[in-house]
Amino acid sequence: MAPGFTVIRDTTPAAAIPKGSVVAMGNFDGVHLGHRAVIAAALQMARTHRRPALAVTFEPHPRSFFSPNSPQFRLSDETAKLRLLAGTGLAGAVVMTFDKKRAGTTAQDFIHHDLIERLGVSGIAVGYDFHFGKGRVGSPSLLVNEAPRLGIEVDVQPHVDIDERPVSSSAIRMALAEGQIEDATAMLGGPWFVTGLVIHGEKRGRDLGYPTANIRLDKNCGLKHGIYAVRVGRGLERLDGVASFGRRPTFDNGAPLLEIFLFDFKGDLYGTTLDIAFIGLIREELRFDSVEKLVRQMDEDSARARAALAAAPDAFPKLGVVG
Repeated sequence: MAPGFTVIRDTTPAAAIPKGSVVAMGNFDGVHLGHRAVIAAALQMARTHRRPALAVTFEPHPRSFFSPNSPQFRLSDETAKLRLLAGTGLAGAVVMTFDKKRAGTTAQDFIHHDLIERLGVSGIAVGYDFHFGKGRVGSPSLLVNEAPRLGIEVDVQPHVDIDERPVSSSAIRMALAEGQIEDATAMLGGPWFVTGLVIHGEKRGRDLGYPTANIRLDKNCGLKHGIYAVRVGRGLERLDGVASFGRRPTFDNGAPLLEIFLFDFKGDLYGTTLDIAFIGLIREELRFDSVEKLVRQMDEDSARARAALAAAPDAFPKLGVVG
């Protein structure tokens, strides 16, 4: 974890911003292996020049600004993204508000006003496909061309491939939508996770011998409906379990809900915030003709989930503390 991970926003006074930092720039949705290559380049540059290394990212995601009426399945919301960035060894993150003003800022103005004048950067690391500024005119090649005149170093990272397929946030979203958890985990460099508050449900699980912690995920969550082996974080504590994400077709076919049964756990979790890491898909969501058939299937699901978790004893995202 990165103690003292600092978040700098548009409202942060200039005097409080560490000048001369090296920055890794990107949207960083999911903080996947491609993003981590950019971050690693920034960290190496920072070590070489004995400078702090920061991430520069944007909130809300530019996609949400340009297409506000289109559902956006984010791999990590702002809080999750910052926790993931804090786990990489960066000293902090600069979160720039992406609004009408920023969308209208030219690439040259962004470089000179935001990066050079306000942040005082000494180096920049970006991915090969990162674009910025009005009309997405800003590019890695523009940064490389400007670097000598500005007296900064620029590092452009190529795409990262797994099995000859480029790693990208969109590829990870597609994998999650298809229930391909192992593929998503490989591209992320660790399990995909969500964070949520435990709420009261219908308490059917308690009657079936499977009391669950219920969490309502973002309405745009594109995870495939099904049964999953999960590892749950409650603070620093790790708990194994099996979870259902879906509409409960055997009962009410209602709004999607994440229902987690924790193995060998007794206690009250209402009002608790949990991190849930998805380790493997057990099966698709199904409708059962009777409660008895459902319970038999839940017994089998639990056994398969225990086996999957035993095979991945240390699987959990590396999260840092955001100061």
